[in-house]
Amino acid sequence: MNDYTEEINRRRTFAIISHPDAGKTTLTEKFLLYGGAINLAGSVKGKATARHAVSDWMEIEKERGISVTSSVLQFEYGGYCINILDTPGHQDFSEDTYRTLMAADSAVMVIDASKGVEAQTRKLFKVCVMRKIPIFTFINKLDRDANDTFDLLDDIEKELGIATCPLNWPIGSGKEFKGVYDREKKCVISYSDTEKGTKEGTATEIPLEDEAGLRKEIGDAPVDKLLEEMDLLDGAGAEFDLDTVRAGELTPVCFGSALTNFGVEIFLKHFLEMATTPLPRKADIGMIQPTEKDFSAFVFKIQANMNKAHRDRIAFMRICSGKFDASMEVRHVQGGKVMRLSQPQQIMADDRKILSEAYAGDIIGVFDPGIFSIGDTLCMPKEKFQYEGIPTFAPEHFARVRQVDTMKRKQFVKGIEQIAQEGAIQIFQEFNTGLEEIIVGVVGVLQFDVLKYRLENEYNVEIRLENLPYEHIRWIENKDEVDIGKLSGTSDMKKVKDMRGNPLLLFVNSWSIGMTLDRNKGLVLTEFGRN
Repeated sequence: MNDYTEEINRRRTFAIISHPDAGKTTLTEKFLLYGGAINLAGSVKGKATARHAVSDWMEIEKERGISVTSSVLQFEYGGYCINILDTPGHQDFSEDTYRTLMAADSAVMVIDASKGVEAQTRKLFKVCVMRKIPIFTFINKLDRDANDTFDLLDDIEKELGIATCPLNWPIGSGKEFKGVYDREKKCVISYSDTEKGTKEGTATEIPLEDEAGLRKEIGDAPVDKLLEEMDLLDGAGAEFDLDTVRAGELTPVCFGSALTNFGVEIFLKHFLEMATTPLPRKADIGMIQPTEKDFSAFVFKIQANMNKAHRDRIAFMRICSGKFDASMEVRHVQGGKVMRLSQPQQIMADDRKILSEAYAGDIIGVFDPGIFSIGDTLCMPKEKFQYEGIPTFAPEHFARVRQVDTMKRKQFVKGIEQIAQEGAIQIFQEFNTGLEEIIVGVVGVLQFDVLKYRLENEYNVEIRLENLPYEHIRWIENKDEVDIGKLSGTSDMKKVKDMRGNPLLLFVNSWSIGMTLDRNKGLVLTEFGRN
């Protein structure tokens, strides 16, 4: 056993996913409160004077009250070292979430009790299923009127195709919310609205067999309904099985209210007991076990200008195996160089702490002078393997970008290239026309607003965006066998090249893709680029 096995085994690394407004940031904040990482929780959508949630650090996020980048938060609780990857809820930032899920070992799915499974949850959930990662569900906002509990569970099973196993059960909702019934302990934990920004609160536990005490505490009708629902559930619900949970086929469900801080710690404790230690990762030499190999990691996110004063770029890495030591030399496989990682740090939203060591399961940020790309592998100097790449999403919206002040061309190009390297936008240029015009492609239109905002605020460059009609993009897989200049396309096709000089085709209509393939025998097109 390696001397670092114990440290690795106490790590739990998970992503929180949800539809916007399901309460994900509030839940994250309450977790941090229990871990002592913050002393007072603030509201993301509070007034300008209120403290913002730690995980939403970018100016535009504070203004709009939405998370647009994934932030990484680490804290200690109950002997565990927990790494939370907070993801953007908004669908226009799904690519960032997708990459973040590649770095997580399990996912916490937050669902609004009055809305059930929503569109964005469905999309993100499919990524979890594809990766077979365990999913734990927190049904939130019981302090407001909620849907029928059986309907909520049914919704998860039908919409997401995963079995559910409630660990506790809500008694009423909204003004009638009385608490939850703990199925394992066979007792009712009565609802108390704790101070919104603190963790102190009293919870009264009443055993189910103390029916008189229960009726006195929560009333006759809620007790009658609970007993009836428990009979139904015991007859119909899926049995709890940890192996099935860890295989991603059964989701344990807890109910509560993150805002009033009820049920959050119960959920956190259950989650930590069931979640896995860091999982093995797939590389070109096979599966890499976290405890069996020396240090290795992959880059899943790059963020420029996290600190406006320093104008720096941070590459976020998920450590996959072994122990990282700040003094060690590592191999950057794609760059072909052996180097020391500069300024390794643990990042708590925009606060940083320089690290001397970290372990498999941890997420570290390192200073990036412009050499790392998303999907890059780092390992020990004597090793030379690569973790499997992260596919890039095909953009669905395109716009031509022009800077207002032509004298600021240098800042404009630097800014747009740096933002593109983060993976949120993709940039293209006209193919062999000599034109220096830049075309931007995004997965969601809100990315255009973020691009405009960031260029103005971080690079002092004002831009104009002209929307283009293209909706479909294809990479040319066999580019070395094809003369791009002689390609015979359709009138709605445009030839462009990406940052690496790879040729691509843009189309307005999907049927034009088939016509172009028919007209150019041997041409192979693909929907995915690879980082």
